[in-house]
Amino acid sequence: MVTALTPPEGLLVPPGHGRTVRTPAQHVTFKVTGTHSRAASSFEVVVPPGFDVGAHVHARSEELFYVLEGELDVLAFEPLVRTPDNWQRWRSGSGNQVVRATPGTVIVVPPGCPHAFANPTGAPAKMFFQASPPPDHERYFEELLRILDAGGPPDGAAIEELRSRYDIEQLTPLRHG
Repeated sequence: MVTALTPPEGLLVPPGHGRTVRTPAQHVTFKVTGTHSRAASSFEVVVPPGFDVGAHVHARSEELFYVLEGELDVLAFEPLVRTPDNWQRWRSGSGNQVVRATPGTVIVVPPGCPHAFANPTGAPAKMFFQASPPPDHERYFEELLRILDAGGPPDGAAIEELRSRYDIEQLTPLRHG
């Protein structure tokens, strides 16, 4: 007896579709999750004016950022010194420094590479963001939203514990507003 196999189907996510997680700091729309990809989770992220993710590093995760709209200051290198206050002043031993990323800019961040982005302008920026392996960043965003929705000031200890579970070593503070 011969059985026909159902061919695999791809995923099409039209503009404006996907599940959106909104925090006071940013809007993250899930475009491709671990349910549909073994390689990476993909998101569309709106970064409001004044938001600074803070410099951080992942031991296992690889990330890719593609600026779609607006401008972001970005960092993706190991600095000479990891100062704990302001990553915008960091410099690498080879002369790299923070860059103003405009639409069309791609940033690839391998595991172990400190990186950051901030929106220093008065207008929102939008980027496409991929994180590998899935579904770590999906779960991180979902759990972070629950912490931020609890009311009152954010629970710093809960956020720190969340970051440690999802391979995020924060090097400088996250800031928004």
